[in-house]
Amino acid sequence: MADVLLFHHALGLTSGIASFAETLLRNGHTVTTPDLFEGRTFATVEEGVAHAQSIGIGELIARGERAASSMPENLVYAGFSLGVLPAQKLAQTRPGAAGALFFYSCLPLTEFGSAWPKGVPVQVHAMDHDPVFMEEGDLEAARDLVSQADSGELFLYPGDEHYFAEPMLPSFRPEQAALLAERVLAFLDSVGLPTHS
Repeated sequence: MADVLLFHHALGLTSGIASFAETLLRNGHTVTTPDLFEGRTFATVEEGVAHAQSIGIGELIARGERAASSMPENLVYAGFSLGVLPAQKLAQTRPGAAGALFFYSCLPLTEFGSAWPKGVPVQVHAMDHDPVFMEEGDLEAARDLVSQADSGELFLYPGDEHYFAEPMLPSFRPEQAALLAERVLAFLDSVGLPTHS
């Protein structure tokens, strides 16, 4: 079983994120969900992004790093959209990562000044007509990342939604979300780490 550090998206630590974490917990994994927004959630992505910008992207990443600092090294780092920022930095730069899961976003490897670490498996999940993922550089970054990883997978789902796996949102697509969850659980099972008591 795996230990997962899961970072939320620009809407904050929503019930949808909690629901996803609960799915992982029910399947025997441990999940920690830091609240980068310190209790605030937002109804629209625009409001959430504005809040994130008011905090500062550097500070949000630093909050993610502080959340990881008291945890073991052999974590799976996971992030939804904005949450990919701290997840990818930690997976790339903190020694001992067990794996990485990036949902809806991916950054160029050069963003954090290093290549993808050897032996760290990764999955990237997005919709094949999501304008954010397809037109803002994420697709190219994801293809480069998975080509460099010893074990890398890029999954593109039919559709144009960004937050397609969150059940509480109008953009939710249940069939694609179920397939995403199935692939994520198989990935976590393959990591094969003992669960901490």
